[in-house]
Amino acid sequence: MTVVESVLARVPEPLRSVLIKHRELLKFGIVGSTTFVIDNAIWYLLKLTILQPKPVTAKVIAVIIATIVSYILNREWSFRTRGGRERHHEAALFFLISGIGVGLNSLPLYVSRYVLDLEVPHVTRLVQEIADFTSGSIIGMLLAMAFRFWGFRRWVFPDDLGRRRRGSVESDPVTEELGHS
Repeated sequence: MTVVESVLARVPEPLRSVLIKHRELLKFGIVGSTTFVIDNAIWYLLKLTILQPKPVTAKVIAVIIATIVSYILNREWSFRTRGGRERHHEAALFFLISGIGVGLNSLPLYVSRYVLDLEVPHVTRLVQEIADFTSGSIIGMLLAMAFRFWGFRRWVFPDDLGRRRRGSVESDPVTEELGHS
């Protein structure tokens, strides 16, 4: 039983049907949660050590590493029945959309630090860290996530190209149960 199947087995029926209907979004969210942890672990490691005076640079590096992990997980799991482009073309589009996402992710942190001056010595260290986390890891991540999901579905893994791949990808047991493919 897969992770998704075990989670769905515990969800009440009305909600289970909604989750199955929006399984790509659910999988995208799980991948996003995983890369959120990777992003923040690397960001805090860098910004509290070797990149202490450069939190935006630390965030960009962390987001780039998390984006590479995201490509692999989204390609092989979230959108596995979509796409159909040559791998290098698909990867180029993925990283282009993700690059825009890096900018969207970094923008609120940049505004917080350098426009609103929410950094030491203008505020306490605690306020700086709360502002960094809120702007860089919540607001920025939500902006980038919404844009990426839309961009990935529209340009990187379009459904019309995925129809060719569906025959070669083994069936998804969750959708077989409902009679969908």
